Amino acid sequence: MNIDKKLEGTTLTVALEGRLDTTTSPELEDVLAASLDGVDALVFDFAKLDYLSSAGLRVLLSAQKRMNKQGSMKLVHVNDAVKEVFDITGFADFLTVE
Repeated sequence: MNIDKKLEGTTLTVALEGRLDTTTSPELEDVLAASLDGVDALVFDFAKLDYLSSAGLRVLLSAQKRMNKQGSMKLVHVNDAVKEVFDITGFADFLTVE
């Protein structure tokens, strides 16, 4: 998985490419832990994300909990397969998916 992050002011955009799964989710966790101080808007760009596992969902849940305390989080360019995972798991009920 490739992680491309871009900070503009207090908005952090994290673009993911490939698979967010058991193997790659620790890397995303590390990136977020090192990057979220002072961020009040977190945007995940999933335009090139092919697959999302339960391990990836856990990272997104953790990020959402943190951003609930310090700002907002949204997911953009989510493909149908990943959107279906959010719908089936109920994550669509509390994640902002645009």
